[in-house]
Amino acid sequence: MIDLGISKMALIGAVALIVIGPEKLPRVARTVGTLLGKAQRYVADVKAEVNRSMDLDELRKMKDTVESAARDVENSIHTSTREFEQSWSETTEAALTSQVEASLPSYRHPGKNWRLKRGATPQWYKARNGVRTKALSGAARVARYRPRKFN
Repeated sequence: MIDLGISKMALIGAVALIVIGPEKLPRVARTVGTLLGKAQRYVADVKAEVNRSMDLDELRKMKDTVESAARDVENSIHTSTREFEQSWSETTEAALTSQVEASLPSYRHPGKNWRLKRGATPQWYKARNGVRTKALSGAARVARYRPRKFN
């Protein structure tokens, strides 16, 4: 690059004083200073952007490795659960078929109280409205509703 020492800076200042003149030199120096500051800030922004993109690339690589590891773990868990479920179902089926065939009788419908069932009406509603909930035999009905003798 350009090597600017004190002697070269003094030479540039003297030439600028002669060419530009003493009245315009402060304004030109301010303008040159602001332009140099803007250039330095632009270079710093470009460096920061490059660093950010490099960090972003590293983070993407790290994210890809973590995601692939997570997928591998998930796949291994799924395969182990499938194997476990398959072995569990085989053992339970074998155990149940041997027990069911030996101990359970055939199904028989209970058939109880079919006359008393009146849908899904709650007991408190039946009691309030006087619906019979228990069947009475003929002898019990006669005994209950027989007129009493008063002595």
